[in-house]
Amino acid sequence: MSLFGLAVVQYQYLQIGLSLAKVQFNRKVQDAANEIKEGLGTQNQLTFLVGKAIKEDDSYFNLSLDSVQDASSHFLNDFLTEKLVNHGLEAHFTYNLYSKDSIYYLQSPTDLKRKDNFASYPIELYGYLPELMDKRLVLELHFKNLNNYFLRQLNGLTLPSILFIIGIIAAIIWALRTYYWQRNVITTTNEFINNLTHELKTPVFSISLATKLLEEEASSKQQHVISLIKQQTERLSGHIDKVLELGSLEHKNVMTLQKIDFKPYLLKLCQEFETLSSIDGTAFEYSLEKGQYLINVERFHLENAINNLLDNAKKYAENPKIILQAILYKNNLEIRITDNGKGISKEDQEQIFKKYYRVSNGDEHSVKGYGLGLSYVKKVVQGFKGKIVLDSEPGKGTKITLLLPLIKNGKDL
Repeated sequence: MSLFGLAVVQYQYLQIGLSLAKVQFNRKVQDAANEIKEGLGTQNQLTFLVGKAIKEDDSYFNLSLDSVQDASSHFLNDFLTEKLVNHGLEAHFTYNLYSKDSIYYLQSPTDLKRKDNFASYPIELYGYLPELMDKRLVLELHFKNLNNYFLRQLNGLTLPSILFIIGIIAAIIWALRTYYWQRNVITTTNEFINNLTHELKTPVFSISLATKLLEEEASSKQQHVISLIKQQTERLSGHIDKVLELGSLEHKNVMTLQKIDFKPYLLKLCQEFETLSSIDGTAFEYSLEKGQYLINVERFHLENAINNLLDNAKKYAENPKIILQAILYKNNLEIRITDNGKGISKEDQEQIFKKYYRVSNGDEHSVKGYGLGLSYVKKVVQGFKGKIVLDSEPGKGTKITLLLPLIKNGKDL
């Protein structure tokens, strides 16, 4: 509709341009006509020759009457061409010289076809020629295809307009093709996720069943390890049940928010991560400020986002030392995760939350992954009307802060 409207507007401008060009053309013809009348109003070589031709008097020349008339026609045509060109009129034209009683005396060397559209401009002569013939003489100019002539004069406006419209159409076609390509990619990705999650259910079920069998005959020392396996299996099962919803986050919010005190859940998450850290030798500390952490979130996604950040902090350091702090500050719950990793450069910080982007060392990635974790964390936090702040310096580690609005009296602060 916008393109159609633009084409209509351009057409209206073209009509206005043609009208103005016609007015200007008429003014130039009038100025040229005044000079033509003045040039043909006195006796000179041209008017003398034309006078002999229209009186059919060949006594002064050693030529036939037809030759005299033909020469007069060409000389008059050259005179008219000169006057028109001097006024900026280079359109193709013809002329007729006739009297008021419709007797034609002279015609231009070339003639217009009857089917041609042409405009006529009569010029009534005065002076020498009308007095010679004792008649009122009219010199009528005919211009062929003035619309085409005007369009050529407006090429500086019409051609760029047409090119710009073609450019806009090409851009729209490219955008639509890109949109449909992206939609097909998203559809294929969602189908892959659906198939993958169903395939993962079988090994998870087998692990869960095996854990229950081992639990019945395990020693007291083994019970701790089996309990940890059981927790992580349940966590993985929960991920599989929820991962189908993650693809939908690309185009709509499927999270069900509810008011909760997140502190006990955060405490449990920290305790579980502390247990895992003790096994692989990761130094982990946490401190949670006293009080309730009343926020409006979906617990699963927030826990998953925090786990992603903790896993990243552990993966990107040789001897990981991770600190998690939770404080209540300016109507927000701030969850700060600090590590002693290699840090992130300023250039990478601008890209790090984009989907599939990964910080690399040349063409090498020291840590395996798909570049989805931080993109997911950002989408989750934004879904809770929160913010994520990154503070990092190469060689000095990274601090990521989640700012989540607190609830008081049932309203976000």
